Amino acid sequence: MSAVAWIAVGSLVAWVWLLLGQGFFWRTDQRLPSRAAPARWPSVAIVVPARDEADMLPVSLPSLLAQDYPGHAEIILVDDCSKDGTGALARALAVRCGGLPVTVVSPGEPEPGWTGKLWALRHGIALARSREPEYLLLTDADIAHEPDSLRELVAAAGSGGFDLVSQMARLRVESVWERLVVPAFVYFFSQLYPFRWVNRAGARTAAAAGGCVLLRTEAAVRARVPESIRQAVIDDVSLARAVQGSGGRIWLGLAERVDSVRPYPRLADLWRMVSRSAYAQLRHHPLVLLGTVLGLAVVYLAPPVTLAAGLLAGDPPAAWAGGAAWAVMAGTYMPVLGYYRQSLWLAPLLPFTALLYLLMTVDSAVQHYRGRGAAWKGRTYARPEAAPDQ
Repeated sequence: MSAVAWIAVGSLVAWVWLLLGQGFFWRTDQRLPSRAAPARWPSVAIVVPARDEADMLPVSLPSLLAQDYPGHAEIILVDDCSKDGTGALARALAVRCGGLPVTVVSPGEPEPGWTGKLWALRHGIALARSREPEYLLLTDADIAHEPDSLRELVAAAGSGGFDLVSQMARLRVESVWERLVVPAFVYFFSQLYPFRWVNRAGARTAAAAGGCVLLRTEAAVRARVPESIRQAVIDDVSLARAVQGSGGRIWLGLAERVDSVRPYPRLADLWRMVSRSAYAQLRHHPLVLLGTVLGLAVVYLAPPVTLAAGLLAGDPPAAWAGGAAWAVMAGTYMPVLGYYRQSLWLAPLLPFTALLYLLMTVDSAVQHYRGRGAAWKGRTYARPEAAPDQ
């Protein structure tokens, strides 16, 4: 066989393995597990880190204020040095909408060695713990919850004996670029951290989705959260590892009634979202970056390229293997597109989307070596850690 045919066959073998051997990552059936209402509803403190979120709060905060929760619950919003009146707006919304009680605190600029979000969470969790809640709900300021969201999360945690229950919020998919890039973000994340592997007892794979994390307070204390992960840029995965590493049981799945309201209308917006932490995910290691680029090329780019080359050169093995690999790839992407209610005709475009993610990852490394590190909302972390050792 030709070299092109061997590359195509290698890609097809990789896709057969991903289809069957990577925790069925492509399925979308990992939703909140079976649950029953507890005899007594535990107390919950909802901690919301917020930096310049005045555009998002009018949608997200009222959804928290309106939580239909049978036990005691309160909201602690941490205004992380916002310049757009986030704190004042939160207080005004609390008065206007009513519902759960709200406390707004402002901790000031982060101390050295802390990323901004975790610095905000440190103060929010410290204040919450002084009130002795049994659970903490850590949720971002751009996340909207249906009225029964907290009730369902607590019931799932209690029924399953979980120390951490996290739902990956359904991201917005309205613009052309959101439709092309956002479902793939969830697809790639679940490929890295198959939800089934995360959720099984005794798992070694740990991950969470930072927009919606219900955490047992006792588990947070045992894992020394957030102090133990204070430098993390990929804070959700680091949090899950810390909880799991301290003996806690975690669960991660797709959300049905938790949504991100943040828009990413342009490719540049999505590019910044991905590139700010992509190289941190690779632990800033050049060889891991090289392996990732080569892996993405063989797995995602080779199928359409070898199919076209095989057809043009009259190389049936290359065309057949490349086409089969592309078909398997598209088939594994369809469930995620269905979850996002997108056209299944987007599935064959996954190689193009993967190319975008490859370029975003390379750009993340370039920015790191230029000393810009992970930049977000006016802050730059020159050498962040993906998940500091415990």
